[in-house]
Amino acid sequence: MTHANHQRLSGGQALVKTLTALGARRGFGVPGESYLEVLDAMYDANGFRFIGTRNEGGAGFMAEAWARLTGEVGLCFVTRGPGATNASIGVHTAMQGSTPMILFIGQVGLDHQGYEAFQEVDYRKMFGPLAKWVTEITNAERVPETILRAWTIAQAGRPGPVVVALPEDMLRAVADVTIPENPLPVCQSGPSPDAVGQMVEKLGHAKRPVMVVGGAGFDADAKEALKQFQAQTGIPVVSAFRYHYVFDNTHAGFVGEAGVGMTANTRKVLESADLVLGIGVRFGEMTTDTFTLFGKDRGNQLVVQTHPSADEFGKVVQTDLAIQSHSGPLLNALRMAQPKVPALDLDWVNDARKGYEISLTAPAQPGPLDMGQVTGQVQAALTETAVVTSGAGNFAIWTNKFLSYGPNQTLLAPQSGAMGYGLPAAVAAKIEFPERQVICYCGDGDFQMNCQELGTAMQAGVGPVILVVNNGTYGTIRMHQERHHPRRVSGTDLQNPDFAALARSYGMFGAQVTRTEDFADVFTAALAHPTGAVIDLIVDQTAITPRLTLDQLQNSAK
Repeated sequence: MTHANHQRLSGGQALVKTLTALGARRGFGVPGESYLEVLDAMYDANGFRFIGTRNEGGAGFMAEAWARLTGEVGLCFVTRGPGATNASIGVHTAMQGSTPMILFIGQVGLDHQGYEAFQEVDYRKMFGPLAKWVTEITNAERVPETILRAWTIAQAGRPGPVVVALPEDMLRAVADVTIPENPLPVCQSGPSPDAVGQMVEKLGHAKRPVMVVGGAGFDADAKEALKQFQAQTGIPVVSAFRYHYVFDNTHAGFVGEAGVGMTANTRKVLESADLVLGIGVRFGEMTTDTFTLFGKDRGNQLVVQTHPSADEFGKVVQTDLAIQSHSGPLLNALRMAQPKVPALDLDWVNDARKGYEISLTAPAQPGPLDMGQVTGQVQAALTETAVVTSGAGNFAIWTNKFLSYGPNQTLLAPQSGAMGYGLPAAVAAKIEFPERQVICYCGDGDFQMNCQELGTAMQAGVGPVILVVNNGTYGTIRMHQERHHPRRVSGTDLQNPDFAALARSYGMFGAQVTRTEDFADVFTAALAHPTGAVIDLIVDQTAITPRLTLDQLQNSAK
């Protein structure tokens, strides 16, 4: 139970004091007149840093990425109307990524509501389908209790975003409030002994079991428990979409990623497994390879799903066993039960690992700059604690399928498939961990979604390294366009500015690379530059994906 103290404060002061009492350290946002009282209270908040961004969409992405990287609640502050609509992309990304986040929105005063006042929006209606909970605080006395509830809901069960509207007159109002003095403990559910026994029994009969791991709550303890359980049983590991960092990719037991563009090797592993253990995963479109895996026609294959929220069971896959539990307690309980897998097919495991290792090598790419070789050089340069970020697009295949992440390296990429995520995520990561290497992959279209956040990096004094894979087109859409309407290009071509010059205008290192042999020296210089860098990589437009050229795609569509 938290101790508390009583104070007479404005609503804005009560909000900031409650947040800092709960352990909040960072907030991201764009200032607005509708929450001036909150901004003023931040001025006196020891240990709390507000990062002003250039756009609310970038702020939302930064809050989500920061929360995923730290395991804490991401906070985003925006003004009413346009500020809220811009920030909605961050809420959607947090929901699909099961990321704990709170979006605070300055709101029209209570006495003006209902008249379609300037920038007035009903946020319960707007964010209802996107967030776990949406509320509005109408009484300054209730600020602490509402923030406590929002903080808890954001982290409980399946974590996700909460939206809190803040009428500006409520923020100015003064009231007697009770501020908690200690942060609330985050409760984790665990498996029942019967559920553990059933899973152990299934493992005892399995020949080709595989773990599909990922989802929210894979903190350091859960990752360590997974490492030990895998060592104990020898069961191979497939990461869920963009959750590579949950298990060491360089380990002999890691055999692939179940994400968009699933490799033939990963699909073969998942199809041929006789027992699939989904640890923490939601079994969405990506992990099921567009809903074609683990269906009713899976034969004798058994599927077990574990998740903190029972709402995820039966949503996509009809499982043979469902266990409501957080991943850490589940894996520790399994480990303590000392399960045996006496019939484990080691040849099958070894073949799966070899298939994964082979998949890391891309074929030669068309044009003078080969992104396969470039990515190989990036891999060699990654430090032990490197953070790699990316947005969405075909360029992200390089980070998802051709980089291998060690035990202390991290990939931050959007579960929602949102373009523009990578650069804000890189800025947030570098702000939190300035000593760590942070490398961002962007497409040229993707980069321009949030390139203004280079200004946030400049003002914060941090320098991620941005690699812009520039092919002059929205590559993913062009790929689908050519597949369905070959040689009828409409709306997907891009005419781009000089990205290197743009970088230099923000005080960063900027360079353009057109040949593979020139990349190494430029990349070395970029990594050494104290204010970060943007490297514009000019690639051949026909390299539509690492394993598919535009000519091949057009010919196949005939």
